[in-house]
Amino acid sequence: MTGKLRVIPLGGLGEFGMNMLALESGDDIVVIDAGILFPGAEQLGVDVIVPDLRYLLDNRERVRGLILTHGHEDHIGAVRYVLSQIDVPIYATAFTLALVNRRLREYGLAEKPRFTTVQGGETVGIGCFNVEFIHVTHSTVQCVSLAVETPAGYVIHTADFKIDQTPVGGGPMDLTTFAEYGKRGVLLLLSDSTNVDRRGFTSSERTVGPAFADIFTRSKEALFFTCFSSAVHRVQQIIDHSVEYGRKIALVGRSLTTASELAADLGLLRMPSGAVVRPQELNGLPRSRRTTIIAGSQGEPLSSLSRAAVGKHPNAVVEDGDAVVFSAKMIPGNERPIFRLIDHLYRRGAEVLYGDEHPGIHVSGHAAREELKLILNLVKPRYFVPVHGEYRQLSLHARMAEAVLGNALNEAFILESGDVLQFDELGARKLQEKVPVGRVFIDAGTGDEIVEELVIRDRRHLSEFGVLVPVVSINQRTGKAEDHPEILSRGFIVSEETEDLLSGAGDVIVATVNGSSDEERGDWGVMEEKVRDDLRRYLARKTSRQSRPLIVPVILES
Repeated sequence: MTGKLRVIPLGGLGEFGMNMLALESGDDIVVIDAGILFPGAEQLGVDVIVPDLRYLLDNRERVRGLILTHGHEDHIGAVRYVLSQIDVPIYATAFTLALVNRRLREYGLAEKPRFTTVQGGETVGIGCFNVEFIHVTHSTVQCVSLAVETPAGYVIHTADFKIDQTPVGGGPMDLTTFAEYGKRGVLLLLSDSTNVDRRGFTSSERTVGPAFADIFTRSKEALFFTCFSSAVHRVQQIIDHSVEYGRKIALVGRSLTTASELAADLGLLRMPSGAVVRPQELNGLPRSRRTTIIAGSQGEPLSSLSRAAVGKHPNAVVEDGDAVVFSAKMIPGNERPIFRLIDHLYRRGAEVLYGDEHPGIHVSGHAAREELKLILNLVKPRYFVPVHGEYRQLSLHARMAEAVLGNALNEAFILESGDVLQFDELGARKLQEKVPVGRVFIDAGTGDEIVEELVIRDRRHLSEFGVLVPVVSINQRTGKAEDHPEILSRGFIVSEETEDLLSGAGDVIVATVNGSSDEERGDWGVMEEKVRDDLRRYLARKTSRQSRPLIVPVILES
């Protein structure tokens, strides 16, 4: 090993989403992916979560390029946040760049982005790195793995992939190139861990076809299919079956329509002339001749499918006897809104096909255990780092690598975001130092405002315990509390004892004011804090510490 290399995950390890990783050597840094994480229910008012860019901002003069492996939001969703702060060239395939460019046009940037379109089999120089893009199969189109020649040796980053021997389009995964690098000698393999806990092989995308054919054969009414907007191969199969069974197709939902149009413009999606019509044109056809491909597979509240499920979409009307097919995995954390959506569809008389009850309607885009073993055997890396997964999956993948490669593997490292893995003349080791990483919460409804953690904590506190606003009037002449304080309550406990509880709280406040010194009563900040503390102790005593509302005292002078 003649050079030094540092591998720094900035997001996406130990979690699903927010993928971003930096390779650093000498004066050069290349960044792989810039994804978002969708918020959970506890992140109130947050639209998306992006990686903290402090490390890249502190080293912006050394960032030579941003490489995007494919067009899923957990890999490209944060590009506009990166470009708004760092002017960096972007390298990706045509479809991925088309998705990014569409999003950038929606929000606008001060500088025109610098795009370089690449394809599988192509090599580009970025700083001291030479990057070869390797065609792989996944659940969207034009996906690539990366083979990076660094001063320390070759690094292979699989990104998201599965080994699909019979893909719907784009050709099979380029396993030959992986094997060729394995013969040359690979320093480090970073590999997708999403499905490491699934045995065997992931089914081919083409296996969805027979399940769809059965649905088209049985269904006598309108058909609705929902899938991820970037699932171009899935959309293609729905279109092909609709044409075969004499149905017209409508695309409903902006993200789905845009992604499909971009794919069609690039020759990645075939839309036979006259087969795809405007949504309103379906209304003039018998229901047995209608197919609607509609966005909203994750139960998003404002999605087209969510509105159709409650009868509020003008161009997607679900009626008794129609079939609605969920051809997408439920992302962990989205189960509740999805099942709520399914309940609404059942209320409208629809037959809903989803989940394990109908396994053929969806296949994963990620490699299962035997595929991951095959990549390990082809690449034969000296060192291994599992990526893309929660900690249990990273750990399982690391153990698998040790079992598959045996003594040929020097070491498998389980990294977390912020860790620094260094390669130099001493070998490989995880440094004690960590770079600054974290999550940045974005409220897109307010113009991409950053929501501070303190604000989210206050929102969470309010949602759990409510708020009390005691209004205290202090006589300017006597310094005593006038009358009994008024206490406004929102979201606080309501029971038969609440009135007595709040009356007692008023007594506590009066005692606090009247028992304070003249100097304390002259400082409203001190008085607000005293009222807050005494009221908090009173509520903790009376409610066995189970209720902790946000207390906002208001001091008035009379």
